[in-house]
Amino acid sequence: MKKALTIVLVVVGLSILFGPGLRSNLAAEIQPDEKVIIGFDSTFAPFGFKDEQGNHVGFDLDLAEEILGRMGMEYEFQPIDWTMKETELKSGQIDMIWNGYSVTPERQEVVTFSAPYIQNRQVIMTKRDSNIQSKADLAGKVIATQEQSASYEAVMRESDFAASLDGGEPVTYATFVEVFSELDNGRVEAIVVDELLALYYIEQQGESDQYRTLDDHFGTEDYAVGFRQDDQAFVESFNKVLKEVIDDGTMEAIEAKWFAGIEKPNQAN
Repeated sequence: MKKALTIVLVVVGLSILFGPGLRSNLAAEIQPDEKVIIGFDSTFAPFGFKDEQGNHVGFDLDLAEEILGRMGMEYEFQPIDWTMKETELKSGQIDMIWNGYSVTPERQEVVTFSAPYIQNRQVIMTKRDSNIQSKADLAGKVIATQEQSASYEAVMRESDFAASLDGGEPVTYATFVEVFSELDNGRVEAIVVDELLALYYIEQQGESDQYRTLDDHFGTEDYAVGFRQDDQAFVESFNKVLKEVIDDGTMEAIEAKWFAGIEKPNQAN
C-alpha cells in the first residue's frame, strides 16, 4: 500500500513539474504536442546569434519558425556549450541541434540528421598580405578553428595535413569570433572556418579586403538538423515540411534576408 502511494505521488509530482506539452530531461522520442528545446551556438552568425538589442536571431531561427510553425509545435532556442551538443541531445537536455550543424561521418554515428537544407564548405582563410597560398604552405604553421566543430573534424580527417601543422593539430577556441581575433592579432597564420559564417562575418565587419580565402579547402558539406537516433518517425514528418518550405519558395526568401549581397555555395537538394 505504501509503495503504491509512493509511485502515485512521484507520477503526480512529475506531471506538476513538467506540465502538459513540456518535455522532461529524460531522453525520449519527440511527440508532436510537446514543446521542444533547440540547442544552438549563440555566436554563429548568421545562423543563430544575439543582435545588438540582445535578441536571438538568425537564419536557422527563421527557418525553425516556418517549419515548426507549420507543424503546430511550440519550441525554444537555448544557447549551449557547442562542445557538449551531442551530449546534451542524448541526455534530453535539448531535443534538436539546429545551428549551421554540418553533416559529418563522425556525427552520423551518434545523431539522426534531417534532410539537408543548405551547402557549405570548410575553407582556409589568411590575412590578405599573407604569403600562404596552399595547404602545403601551412606545414609547420599554427592554424586555429572552433573546438569540436566540423572545421576541426575536417582538418583532422586529413591526417597527413594535420600532422604537418605546428603541434600536429589546430589550436581551438570556443567561438569563431575568437578564432578570427587570433588571426587578426597575428597569433595564428591561418584559420579553418565555415565559409558561410566567414562570408557573413567579414561583410558585416566591412573587412572583406582584409582577408583571403585559399583555393585549397576541405570539400563541400551539408547543413542539417540533428536529432536523437530514436526520433526517426518525427524526422520523417519534419522532412516533409522542410521540403514544402524549400519547394514553395519560403527557403529562398529566408536566404535572401540573411545572405543579401553574399555569394554562397549552392543550396543542397
